[in-house]
Amino acid sequence: MKNFLVHDDSTRAEMLESIGLRTIEDLFCQIPANARMSGLELGNPLSEMECQKQIKALSKKNNTDYVSFVGGGIYNKFIPAAISQVAGRFEFLTAYTPYQAEIAQGTLQIMYEFQTMMCRLTGMDIANATVYDGASACAEAILMAVRIAKKNRVLVSEKLNPEYLKVVKTYTWANGIEVEYFNEIPQNTADYAAVLIQTPDYYGEIAEVSDVDCLLIVCCDISTLSILKPPCEYGADIVAADIQTLGMPMSFGGPHAGILACKEKYMRQLPGRLAGRTVDKDGNQAFTLTIQTREQHIKREKATSNICSNQALMGLWATLYLSLLGEKGFRQAGYLSAKNAHNLSAKLSQKGIKTLNKNFFNEFVIEVTDSDKFLSNLKSRNILGGIKLDGKKILVAATEMNTDEEIDLYTKSLP
Repeated sequence: MKNFLVHDDSTRAEMLESIGLRTIEDLFCQIPANARMSGLELGNPLSEMECQKQIKALSKKNNTDYVSFVGGGIYNKFIPAAISQVAGRFEFLTAYTPYQAEIAQGTLQIMYEFQTMMCRLTGMDIANATVYDGASACAEAILMAVRIAKKNRVLVSEKLNPEYLKVVKTYTWANGIEVEYFNEIPQNTADYAAVLIQTPDYYGEIAEVSDVDCLLIVCCDISTLSILKPPCEYGADIVAADIQTLGMPMSFGGPHAGILACKEKYMRQLPGRLAGRTVDKDGNQAFTLTIQTREQHIKREKATSNICSNQALMGLWATLYLSLLGEKGFRQAGYLSAKNAHNLSAKLSQKGIKTLNKNFFNEFVIEVTDSDKFLSNLKSRNILGGIKLDGKKILVAATEMNTDEEIDLYTKSLP
């Protein structure tokens, strides 16, 4: 067990010598001093009872009484209580680790059912069993398209979620892929591997998709497909989506999950896990991981991605959410979100506040005189009024959780 003990001075000296350094300070000299902690400054040890009391006192400082009209990629959605009760059962939690899914029939079946649901929503032939989030789904979709088309240039919409854009830039830079950003899709796209659009885009606008001469990657929030056309109907080859709105709490930004779905002919370029259904030697239904494209299963140079795992537990949450709501309930949640957003937009218009969108689902941009004053005024009344885009523009979202009374409170709180 000595390998698990803290290193002593002689071990540290030996390790430093092997990499050509004299002191620990030399190891971290490239990090600016103002970015480094001088020490942890830990307090005295606490008993479990004292620790619980201190944590509860800290948690009471969180203000959870705000009415939220904030979106931008993470939304306040209704979550049936049964989800956490079922997903928290030990049968699922103990089979959640990255490799147990390869032998746990329950987890494999959930993955298979999840994939089926994603295919039905997107209209695509095949879907994987989640990736990390919508941002990584977009980036992986670009890598996938470059492999398929054997071209190294891609077009990416400037209206993609800014967080997604950062991840895309990191992935493409590391892989030497040339990215060009656009506001409107160019007429000639034949020289590119793919065009990536988001609809509704970050600003809430439902995109009008024109024909392209390359692969079309569509990024979407999966819950918008409760009402909007599935991407297959306007020519999508690959769909990248975020699924936070399928029963996952906002949780300060995570965890949630994303998916990739595509046409069948591209399935061997699809990264991540894929669960399949078959029969065993006795003719009984069985589930297994299939189309092994992960580097854990095949040679690294032949792997489609180094993405090592997935968000199987979040996939379970999404599967439970869609199962509990059913097709009718899912559509109703989408309808209420859209209805509330359009209702709020109309009432803001009556107050002289202009909505800049032509077509939107549940999110839109408004123009005000002063964004900071506008949002500060609402916050003083316990309303989170949206996301500041610039000095005069604010991104506002509504979901099925926003009541008519809350919408009235939003507009009546304005000067």
